Amino acid sequence: MKTINLITLALIIVGGLNWGLVGLFSFDLVAAIFGEGSALSRLVYILVGVSAVWQLVPLFSAFSTNETYAQRRG
Repeated sequence: MKTINLITLALIIVGGLNWGLVGLFSFDLVAAIFGEGSALSRLVYILVGVSAVWQLVPLFSAFSTNETYAQRRG
């Protein structure tokens, strides 16, 4: 499970950086690398989206715990 969390986190970072470039410079790095509207570009966008959904699980489990950071430290 740790490996998939690291992969999905890396993909979310790639997606975030790409959106930052789009917002700042109107430059889509994924489209520039793989071609605008290409199957590979679409695959990257899909993987980033699925990764974001996957990362909701650890986010919600972190919020659902009743234990605070101070309580864990003792």
